[in-house]
Amino acid sequence: MSGGAARRLLLAAAAAAWLALGLARASLRYAVPEELPPGSPVGDLLADLGLPVPAPPGRNLRLVEAGGRGLFAAELGSGRLAVRERLDREALCGALWPCVLSLQLVAESPLELFGVAVEVRDVNDHAPAFPARQARLEVSEAVAPGARFPLESAHDPDVGANAVQTYLLSNAEPHFALQVQARGDGTKYAELVLRQALDRERQPQLRLTLTALDGGSPPRSADLQVLVDVLDANDNAPVFNRSVYSARLPEDTPVGSLVAQPRAVDLDEGPNGEILYSFSSHTPARVRQLFGLDPATGELRLKGSLDFEEAKAYEIYIQAKDKGANPAVAHCKVQVEILDANDNTPEITVTSVYSPVPEDAAPGTVIALLSVTDQDSGDNGLVHCFIPSGIPFALSSSLKNYYTLQTKEPLDRELVSEYNITITARDGGSPPLVEEKQVLVKVADINDNPPQFPQPSYDLYVEENNPPGSLILNVSASDPDLNRNAHLSYSILDSNKASSDLAGRYFSINRDNGTIYVLVPLDHEDIMEFRMVVQVRDGGTPPLATNLTVSVFVTDQNDNPPQVLYPRANGSSLLPETVSPTVSPGYMVTKIVAWDADAGYNAWLSYVLLQATDPGLFAVGLHSGEVSTVRSLQAEDSRQQTLVILIKDNGEPALSATVTLSVTVAEASRETFTDLAMMPLAPQTKKHLTFYLILAVILISVAFFLTVLGVGLYKFYKWRRSKDIFKASRSTLYRTPGPFNHIDTVRSGFAPPHFYQQVLTTDSRQSELLYKMPFTPSPLGSCQNTLARCDPAIANQITGTNSRHLVPSEQAQPVNTDWRFSQAQRPGTSGSQNGDENGTWGRNSQVEIRNAFKP
Repeated sequence: MSGGAARRLLLAAAAAAWLALGLARASLRYAVPEELPPGSPVGDLLADLGLPVPAPPGRNLRLVEAGGRGLFAAELGSGRLAVRERLDREALCGALWPCVLSLQLVAESPLELFGVAVEVRDVNDHAPAFPARQARLEVSEAVAPGARFPLESAHDPDVGANAVQTYLLSNAEPHFALQVQARGDGTKYAELVLRQALDRERQPQLRLTLTALDGGSPPRSADLQVLVDVLDANDNAPVFNRSVYSARLPEDTPVGSLVAQPRAVDLDEGPNGEILYSFSSHTPARVRQLFGLDPATGELRLKGSLDFEEAKAYEIYIQAKDKGANPAVAHCKVQVEILDANDNTPEITVTSVYSPVPEDAAPGTVIALLSVTDQDSGDNGLVHCFIPSGIPFALSSSLKNYYTLQTKEPLDRELVSEYNITITARDGGSPPLVEEKQVLVKVADINDNPPQFPQPSYDLYVEENNPPGSLILNVSASDPDLNRNAHLSYSILDSNKASSDLAGRYFSINRDNGTIYVLVPLDHEDIMEFRMVVQVRDGGTPPLATNLTVSVFVTDQNDNPPQVLYPRANGSSLLPETVSPTVSPGYMVTKIVAWDADAGYNAWLSYVLLQATDPGLFAVGLHSGEVSTVRSLQAEDSRQQTLVILIKDNGEPALSATVTLSVTVAEASRETFTDLAMMPLAPQTKKHLTFYLILAVILISVAFFLTVLGVGLYKFYKWRRSKDIFKASRSTLYRTPGPFNHIDTVRSGFAPPHFYQQVLTTDSRQSELLYKMPFTPSPLGSCQNTLARCDPAIANQITGTNSRHLVPSEQAQPVNTDWRFSQAQRPGTSGSQNGDENGTWGRNSQVEIRNAFKP
């Protein structure tokens, strides 16, 4: 297919698309003459489309021309459409009429497409022209009047009224007359009609002038000199068996195929009866390029490739001439109809692509505008466009051959970050031709994913006496978002709880990677447990955060030696004891009482007799520390016995202490006891001692009464306040059908209270106040098997409570067992990732109680 023909067919397709657009919606059509200088106005786009002038900046108007030739320019602010380059209708459309150029005006926010058609009207800027200045015609003198002789046709690039409209003949009287005929495509050609028989002897040659006139104002013309040579008579002319031959050829017919075989017969004999076939003189050059004629047989064969989009039919004029001295000529016409074949692949043009698309774009958001064209006709030109299934996009069409690519489902960048969408266009031919176009659509990230820790809480065991700055844990979180939305920062939340305040003084966290460090050495004997809430927050707008509970348990080291409580030394290293010489074996002389500040195995003490004056006389209880006699005292035994007792713990390595006892074997003197009993106390000493004892009892009683009264009033105030707030928040929760809003509740003053309760045993040094912490409530039955082990008062309180369940703690110590009370979660309430470290008012109000008891 030649470039000019392709251009004309493209313009024809654009005109058809414009007609379809005009039928579907209101579009614009302008008409301008060709040869306008650049800058000449065409029309006012915005005013004619009813759009505001000037256009809002957000509409982002732009003009799109088919083929991107840039013939027009639009001032999109004012809406003025003007000519950018000189318009030459003949170069743009050739013989196609009318010459319509298709434009599209694209507007955004919202995305709209307006069709604009500009018709370029012809002006009479070309004069007719003949292929040559002179034509020669041979006419036998034997030709009878009425014979017709086609003359050379003039060509005028203009169309319509500006094309060749008529022919004039000069110097033709009295032998010839001129008749103007019209072809099937509307073009005119001239035929010379013999009016009077010629006489070669009187006039062997005639000079005629053929003038071609177009329909312009004023008309343009061209002259052709026609030389008519009068030949000698050949009384029988060839005759075709028909005057018109017809043929139908598909446009993909192979070269060399037989089109038609005109046949002529001449009754003369010899050379006057031999016929030569040739094209008539007014056969167009394009026809001579496409078709070949055998001069001997008259076979008309295809010599070039046909194109239905270039021409749908051809008229071929063939003449048959004999070889006589005065050859006679016969003429016939072959009409060739070209049938369309599906030889043009559909073309996809993407006008505008909206990328990247936010992942929260609503279904129905327009992503791209595209158009499809097919130069074929009929079913071969019907195009169907589609995209693969299984993607959240869809194609829709409101105008013929115009489509919009839009979303049909919500997008998720974390699942698919970009889509390479294949748009397929398939025509209705057999077999169909297919064209594919790739459109890359990227999905932009929004902050829709909070950071996530690998687990909701950590229990960490750290030995005491650690070096300052030690790394104990890395709580690295992940965020599937991108860039700023995935930039994480870590912090330890402040709280009004004592444990959180202590955690802030003892621990620090790296804001960038979540590494937790110990700032100072820990002491198990000082604080055994820390609970802190670590929050990770992303850098999105608004930021999303997640809380993590980290429980740090300080494990004991054997760093405290045993300490002797009894007997105590009074300024001497020897502790005196007296024993009667008559004591029996097993008599307890004294009891060593010691303690160890460590815990567990490190606090288990054992007593060993390290040295003795008589090793076989005394023994020490391994765990009780009781010093007793092994046998009865003998007369030969020393009256002064020195015992060195070793006290050591069970740690690794073990720490120890020693105590030295001085045991004197002697009878107690009765006089001494009598004197001591009868010794009177000084009256002043007795008086002061009594006063101090009475004063101490009074002060202790008053302090105890005030303490009990204050604790009772505080408990009553907290109970009344929590009850009022709970009723108000409960009415707020069940007033609205939607989920509970933590922020609205806090602003309205209805914040969930925190309840604390301390339960201590009478003999446990390990009892301590514990704070509530978020946990998953367990069914009531989980404590049924352990109620027997609970303190009776607590068990009675648990069984008498309807709105709480007894749940064993996740971290049970060897000696102490933790129990938590948790209020049943109401429907419609949930936790929040952005809440404080203790849970928000949407989670369960929780109370944790630790009951220390020995198994």
